[in-house]
Amino acid sequence: MGGVMGSIYYITKAIKDEKQHSPHQINSTSIRSTLSKKKRRREKQISMQSLLNSNPNFVSIQFNKTSSFRRKNDFITTRISAKVDEFGLLQSDNLFQRNPAISTSYRNSKIPKPNQIVLDAQSRVCTGPTQTKPLNEEQARKVLNTILKSVSGELKEEDEVSKAQLGAFFAAMTIRASSFPESTQWSEGEKRAMSSMWPLLVQVLPPDVIFIANPTGTIMGGSNSIGAQYYGNGNSERRMVSALREVLRGGHLECEDVKGVLRDVLPLEEGKSGVRDSLLSAFLIGQRMNRETDSELEGYCLAFDDELVRACYGESCLLHGVDWMPPKGGITEEQMLNFVGANTHLNPLQAKILLEDEDVGFTYLSQREARPSLFSLVTLRDHIKKRPPLATTEKVQQLVRASGREAILAGFYHEGYEDPLLMLMRRRGVHSGLVIKGEEGALSMTTRERPLLASKGLPVNYCSGFRASNHPSAFELNGVSHECFSLEVNAKDYGFESSDTPRTDRSVTTNIKLGLAALHGEKGPAYDRIVLNAGLVDHLLGCDGAEDIQTALDRARAAIDSGKALSKIMNYIKISHKVKEKIS
Repeated sequence: MGGVMGSIYYITKAIKDEKQHSPHQINSTSIRSTLSKKKRRREKQISMQSLLNSNPNFVSIQFNKTSSFRRKNDFITTRISAKVDEFGLLQSDNLFQRNPAISTSYRNSKIPKPNQIVLDAQSRVCTGPTQTKPLNEEQARKVLNTILKSVSGELKEEDEVSKAQLGAFFAAMTIRASSFPESTQWSEGEKRAMSSMWPLLVQVLPPDVIFIANPTGTIMGGSNSIGAQYYGNGNSERRMVSALREVLRGGHLECEDVKGVLRDVLPLEEGKSGVRDSLLSAFLIGQRMNRETDSELEGYCLAFDDELVRACYGESCLLHGVDWMPPKGGITEEQMLNFVGANTHLNPLQAKILLEDEDVGFTYLSQREARPSLFSLVTLRDHIKKRPPLATTEKVQQLVRASGREAILAGFYHEGYEDPLLMLMRRRGVHSGLVIKGEEGALSMTTRERPLLASKGLPVNYCSGFRASNHPSAFELNGVSHECFSLEVNAKDYGFESSDTPRTDRSVTTNIKLGLAALHGEKGPAYDRIVLNAGLVDHLLGCDGAEDIQTALDRARAAIDSGKALSKIMNYIKISHKVKEKIS
């Protein structure tokens, strides 16, 4: 649900300051002109049946034998159908290759699956100093025996423990032994299991993994010196090994060190001789376990800043993400935009054109196109189980830069990352920045009332940020005066009824239905969440015309009720294909 609310919030925000005039008329043309008219019409009908089924609260459309629409609802149905006919919607190639019912179907089939036994252990030990859950002796022996069999070639290829898993698991064990508090260091069971299994493992593990597991030669006991004398092959690996020695003992790196390591090894390319997966996964998970410093996060954030595009536009919005990302693999904006026929393969230059287009003012950039170096890590991230530091810093990538006023919005869930995110936003030199603790880390606030027995820590709907201000208490940064703020948003304070987040069960189509129904002005939880987020975020970021909260909320409602928000997303779907043709 967070995905559709986030993407539709951006569509709504992009049109709120638009001058009052009739929408431009765009002639109906086929996006895929090579198809016959009959085939195009049939695909459109199949797609609409899949998207708009029998949900009585939304719309019910049936098809008769002559392939014409039999509309059973009112004017809303007619408007949807007219827009679909006008723009040739819902003709994405991926529509017929993937199951729209579940988001996990977007996982690339070429990504090898990790060994589940070791992955389960990683979920327990590859985490922070207080969250780690030590294994008992039976669990530890099972994991170590699985690794021994895999490295010895006794497991089927599909059951093998990957190099990335070996790096992540043994890095976690080393860091726990070196620097974690007593309660999350090795359990007695882990010590007994490792004591009996290590003499067997050291005979078959490659030198890079032995280095990760025993970098000083003292953790496992005995006189083995392989780890202490390991330096890697080539300049890139030598730099990585040097950095890893610090990470594996619980230490931290400078910003330039992090940038240097990442720029050396990325993008990962098949057949390219670079740093071993074991070393890179150990580096990524190790820094997350040590809780990254501001300097390290800055290095992750700035390591990929070599492709910025400058643009000059008004209050336009850019959304960026991926089609699928581990470890949770939930619904993403790209999945939904892809499903309704938008072109999600734009580069930053093409995005700039859409942002400047008065009929659109919104665009989506996939990490696949905008930051291929980051995207090349998807398989590795699937095998290290836990989120690496990049999961924080990729939210603050500045893929298109404005010459005027600029703001960044990001979501978070785990307490402790709100301040580093805002630090990175300030480092970007933007005028305003806002982080929201959404449900499961989404970037949207909920209208659900906070439970009386809520868990400790920051509540959902907690917001923190900074904005340009002339207030006497404001501080100056990059020549602009800023004021900081933090608050917990209670939707009831702004006239919204408390409502639970609609269950979508990872269904892309359900999310789309809820969003489109809201854009047609259908009142309910989805409509309220869009209005709440569009109005409150504009107000908190200090956007022009949103100084008063109620005015900002009313402006958001008007954008939806007038039909402008729907027209914007329809225009975006259509023109996203045209701009691709224009550039190419």
